[in-house]
Amino acid sequence: MTDTNGTNEYGKQAQPDDRDHRTGRDDPDGQRGPDGPGETDRPDGQEERRRRLAAWRASDRVLSRGSADRRIGERLAALAEAAGEVHDLDDWTDVYGNGVVAELERRTASLLGFPAAAFFPTGTMAQQVALRCWATRTGNATVALHPQAHPEVHERSAFSVVSGLRTVHPTTEPRLPTADEVRECDEPFGALMLELPLRDAGFVLPTWDELVAVVEAARERDAVVHFDGARLWECAPHFGRPLDEIASLADSVYVSFYKSLDGMSGAVLAGPEPLIEEARAWRHRYGGQLFQQYPAALAALLGLERELPRLPSYVAHAKVVAAALTDALRGPAVPWSRIHPPVPHTHQFQVWLPYDKDALNEAALRQSEETGVTLFRRWFSDGCPPGVSVTEVTVASEGLEWTPQDVAEAVPQFLRRLPPPAPACA
Repeated sequence: MTDTNGTNEYGKQAQPDDRDHRTGRDDPDGQRGPDGPGETDRPDGQEERRRRLAAWRASDRVLSRGSADRRIGERLAALAEAAGEVHDLDDWTDVYGNGVVAELERRTASLLGFPAAAFFPTGTMAQQVALRCWATRTGNATVALHPQAHPEVHERSAFSVVSGLRTVHPTTEPRLPTADEVRECDEPFGALMLELPLRDAGFVLPTWDELVAVVEAARERDAVVHFDGARLWECAPHFGRPLDEIASLADSVYVSFYKSLDGMSGAVLAGPEPLIEEARAWRHRYGGQLFQQYPAALAALLGLERELPRLPSYVAHAKVVAAALTDALRGPAVPWSRIHPPVPHTHQFQVWLPYDKDALNEAALRQSEETGVTLFRRWFSDGCPPGVSVTEVTVASEGLEWTPQDVAEAVPQFLRRLPPPAPACA
């Protein structure tokens, strides 16, 4: 039976019991989560990764291609060919954040409607610095956030270990907190951090009115609001608002350049001038004042120029792909399945199936190798019930070519490569 209601009951079981149980290496292959402790450090783990990358690269039909799918030479050649579109290549290279890096900061601040912005090598560093600075200003080192938010799941408890912050959770439901949950949180907090979209719960977003109400509830408690906007770029179609109007709800916003914009690395923290000035000082203390960053900055500018305008089309087509998957997974071949959310909020969503992750990964990889079609990439079972696994589907430029009929043909090819499902208990 295909379950397509909006309540992700399995998401409730995916709360991390040990915040340090993951490596913190986010998206090693352009997909969900880390490889697992030490996987890519083992010879067999490296070989398996090479097999995946070779199969994905050779596929004629994919829903998306991650930047990590390409070889070093290809990536460098593409950057060299296109960089002149977004910056004068006769300009001198940046030194400690000037030049092209400063231009990226100015452009991002303008897009988000903030007076200032600072470039960071990682989003982990950017958010730690932001929340540390806000803690000084509010006099409260407690951050309210979701237990499935990135700092709680993917950063080895860096908030507490490195920055001296503590966290509280207004809700454990697989969605962002409501205004009432923020008001009723039984501990005071100086900042409310909202991850937009909440990735590990299925790239889910509130409605615009719900988001406004949550922000107002935080203000009632004299708390500042920070947006973890690693994927904020693709939220505009769901909210029906431009990026600067969305960002204006918050006191500060972090955005990533590699998750949705095909950049190499790097992030920007945007906010009021005094906060950003202090953030620059802490960036230096944290080791983030890099000598030169022009490849990452140029790739980020290209992402803003090329990918950002196309994201609405990806979001729209993700709904087409999700609906086709829902239809194709119905029937006796699969005991049950789940597309979550049933109608995606962004260009990414989850698929849940009642199989072991190893069987699903092997079936997906064999489909890529044997047919040249990559429908699914990697499957995971962290936090899932026994015998259940989840994958993330991303629809990008390559996915726009997929019709519902293409999805309907690819799903049986994938299912034929799976072992028979375990019989249900009597």
